[in-house]
Amino acid sequence: MLALAPVPPVIVETPVLNNSITGRVTQAMRYWLLSLIDRINAGPQTVSSVSLTTQAASITTTAMPILVVLPGVYRLSMTAQVTRAATTSSSLIVTFGWTSGVACTLSSTAMTGNTLATTTSLSAIISVDDATTITYSTTYASVGATTMQYRLDVVCEQVI
Repeated sequence: MLALAPVPPVIVETPVLNNSITGRVTQAMRYWLLSLIDRINAGPQTVSSVSLTTQAASITTTAMPILVVLPGVYRLSMTAQVTRAATTSSSLIVTFGWTSGVACTLSSTAMTGNTLATTTSLSAIISVDDATTITYSTTYASVGATTMQYRLDVVCEQVI
């Protein structure tokens, strides 16, 4: 998890009296800032994201660009959108993969609408073990002289 730098020592001022403001941090403000840092550190941290445009083919199983995948709980999210409709019809399925004792996968429903307004999304909470790779892939089909193109955005966040 990403951690913020330690809080630097601050000058603590007694509460403002007689409309006198010196610019120093009050004790109440210091406690508020410390609690804010705790809330930020406790939240999910984005560890990787991928954004692909004008795709017109299946994407083979591809590892998310993460240097080291630590064991823990992650949230995988994706959204896909048709950016050029096929002449006749098209389909797209997005699949996530990871290891949690055994190899696991999760796939989106097929995105079969063949208009520029066609979108799909998927979000999953997964638990991964040591030395695993988190992957994504797509299964693409397009019928007609003009092929379907799509945009794919994938995000991986470490939750715990």
